[in-house]
Amino acid sequence: MKGARGVGKTTLLLQHIKETFANLDEVLYVSLDNMWFNTHSLEELVEFLYTHGVVNIYFDEVHKYKNWTQLLKNFYDSYPDLNIVYTGSAMLAIDNSKTDLSRRQSLYTLNGLSFREYLEYEGIASVSAISLEDLLSGHTKCAMAVTSKIKVLKHFDAYLRSGYYPYYKESGEDYLMRVAEVAQLVIDSDIPSVEEITYTTILKIKKLLMVIAENVPLEPNINKLSAEMESTRDQTLKMLYLLDRAALLWLLTDKVKDYKHLTGPKKIYLNNTNLMYALSGKISEGTLRETFFANQVGAVSTLTMPKQGDFMADGKYLFEVGGSRKTFDQIADLPNSYLALDDIETGSGCRIPLWEFGCLY
Repeated sequence: MKGARGVGKTTLLLQHIKETFANLDEVLYVSLDNMWFNTHSLEELVEFLYTHGVVNIYFDEVHKYKNWTQLLKNFYDSYPDLNIVYTGSAMLAIDNSKTDLSRRQSLYTLNGLSFREYLEYEGIASVSAISLEDLLSGHTKCAMAVTSKIKVLKHFDAYLRSGYYPYYKESGEDYLMRVAEVAQLVIDSDIPSVEEITYTTILKIKKLLMVIAENVPLEPNINKLSAEMESTRDQTLKMLYLLDRAALLWLLTDKVKDYKHLTGPKKIYLNNTNLMYALSGKISEGTLRETFFANQVGAVSTLTMPKQGDFMADGKYLFEVGGSRKTFDQIADLPNSYLALDDIETGSGCRIPLWEFGCLY
C-alpha cells in the first residue's frame, strides 16, 4: 500500500488488524524503522515468527530497510503460506518495487481524503463515489441529491483549507503547521532513504519547494530555475520529479508523465490545497481551484496539458476551471469540453460544479 506521508496508512493497517484477527497472537505489526533492527535482521524476525505459527505480518515504513524488495521476494518464495502487507511513505520506493515484486503483489494507492470522504469523515453526509464518465453525464442529478441535504459550498471551503490529511482532526489549530512539518520530514527522511543524495541536495530540494510554493502555478523555465538552484538542468528535473513522486508537487506535462525520461513540466502546482495554505504566503482563488481539480481528478485519471483549456483527462475530456462566471470562450466548439466551476451548487449540461470533482474516490 503506497501513499504520501500522513494520509493514514499506519492507522488503516492497525484498524484492519483489530477488525480482522480475533486472536492478535496470530499477527504482527512492525515498523521497519524500529531501532530493534539496528542489532537484528528482518530475516531473523520472519523466520522466528513463521516457525512459531505467525503467518500474517504487516510491515510499515519498508523503504527504511535496506534491500527490502529483495527480502520480500525471498519471503514470498520461501514461505508460500505467509501473508505480508507492507506500506511506505516514499512513493518512489514502492513504485520501484514493481521490478522485483510485480508478479507477487497487489498494489494499492491510498490518497488523502477526497471531498466526498471528508464529508463522511465529518459525519456531514454520505455520498457515493462516482466515476468520471458518470459524473460528466449525470452531475446535475448527483449534485441535487447532495445539495438538498447540506450547504455544500460551506463545507467545500473548509475542506480546501484543512481536510486532505486525516490528522487535521487531532491537530486542531496547529494543523497547517504540522502539514509544513510533514513536508519537511518527507524531504529530510523519506527521499534520502530511497535516493543517494547529499545534504546540499536536500537543502536545494527544500529551496525548490518553497520557490514553487510562492509562485504557483509556475510555468517553469527549467534553465532559469536551474540557475536559481545552482544546479544543472538534469539535477533540477530530478528534484522536481522526486517532489512529484513524494506527493508534494503536482507536475502537469503535455504528454503522459514518464519517470524514466524526465521532461520539463508545462505547469507546476503544489500537490493539494492544504499544502498551499501551509506553505504559500498568498492564496490565489484560480490556483486553488486548479490545484483541487488536479489533485482529485488526477487520482483517478491521467491528466495532461492541452493546447487549449486547463486540463485534458485520459486524452479525451477537456476541462477549463474557473469561477461561476467562466464561459466557454477558451474552449469553444472543442469536442468533449467541460467547465469546472466554483461557487455554484448545481450545474447543467457541460457546466459542472467544481466540488463534484471531489466525489471521484
